[in-house]
Amino acid sequence: MTIEGTVYLDHAGTTPLDPEVLESMVPYFHQHFGNPSSLHSVGQEARYALDEARERVAAVLNCRPREVVFTGGGTESDNAAIHGVATALYETGNHIVTSSVEHHAVLHACQYLESQGFDVTYLPVDSDGLVQPEAVYNAINKRTTLITIMYGNNEIGTINPISEIAEAIKKRSGELSRTVVFHTDAVQAAGYLSLDVADLGVDLLSLSGHKFHGPKGTGVLYIKRGTPYLPLIHGGGQERERRSGTENIPGIIGLSLALDAANSSREETSQRCSALKDWIIESVLEQIPGSRLNGHAIQRLPNNANFSFTGVEGEPILLGLDMAGIAASSGSACSSGSLEPSHVLLALGQSAEIARGSLRLTLGRDNTEEEVEYLLRVLVDLVERLRLLPSLTATGS
Repeated sequence: MTIEGTVYLDHAGTTPLDPEVLESMVPYFHQHFGNPSSLHSVGQEARYALDEARERVAAVLNCRPREVVFTGGGTESDNAAIHGVATALYETGNHIVTSSVEHHAVLHACQYLESQGFDVTYLPVDSDGLVQPEAVYNAINKRTTLITIMYGNNEIGTINPISEIAEAIKKRSGELSRTVVFHTDAVQAAGYLSLDVADLGVDLLSLSGHKFHGPKGTGVLYIKRGTPYLPLIHGGGQERERRSGTENIPGIIGLSLALDAANSSREETSQRCSALKDWIIESVLEQIPGSRLNGHAIQRLPNNANFSFTGVEGEPILLGLDMAGIAASSGSACSSGSLEPSHVLLALGQSAEIARGSLRLTLGRDNTEEEVEYLLRVLVDLVERLRLLPSLTATGS
């Protein structure tokens, strides 16, 4: 997608709001502005729109509408799922199992609970970033209450075998005769992978509206009926007392329409992005010496290509691409003036030096072959030039 001359390749970061979605949202800011909790006709008009949006999301997830909870985004959904189940089942156990490559919304939530007396197991992954079902099975003990494993990794694109992990959890929890709840962060999967919760076998699933051309500040938490859960946010008891606060009707409508559209065009979008992604991967590995693909070569999101380059840090690559009109991202986070290596790449067994030289390119439905061709010309030349500058080469930890 080109935005005012920019080749946008950071769709895992955010996506532009679909114009048709925006058009559908506008009336609910000023014309149909009612509070859905109000009994009068203005409020009930908003209530009808809210119910319709909930049914739309439920159809995509293949669940009951009452199992859909609207939130303020993926981070809230992840936190609500983890805190909600952990606190609800605290009297039966205090052990949580997650992986070492989760999004920070999950990792930091688990780390907070550790400070409150919970025990958390951070499962290692293989060199492709995969969480093995048997590893999850073996980690479950008599105090385990919650498993949280992401669907598609936000940095390297690796797709975890969620349904197989669900089967392993079901088997082990049955052997131990205890309740073990399974949550997955599916934020990066929407629009590319099936979100059928029955097929996935999950009890909770998180989504974020702005990842699939919906509005920012909107999210979904699927909570399977009967799942032990205590709300993170207290107040007026909205969302069946699972998430208090007056519902964001324009945002919820926008999210539901964007999710429905993304899911309807999922196969077409995936095929198109996958072809461009394969072209990028093949060309980079062939034309740039010292490059390596991060994540599983096949079992990965169709729009994700993540590379590490020996001898170059990620930040100068990003700045060079930006100067050339290409928006991309890195697996590393820049803080306090120093580039920290990606926790995901470190978990894959990469050195801090290599982990600092990562580049994430994430495609979207509107990217073109011409844009990919331009990217490849720029990137090959850029990495070569940066390697000639000693001050910009990667250093060890």
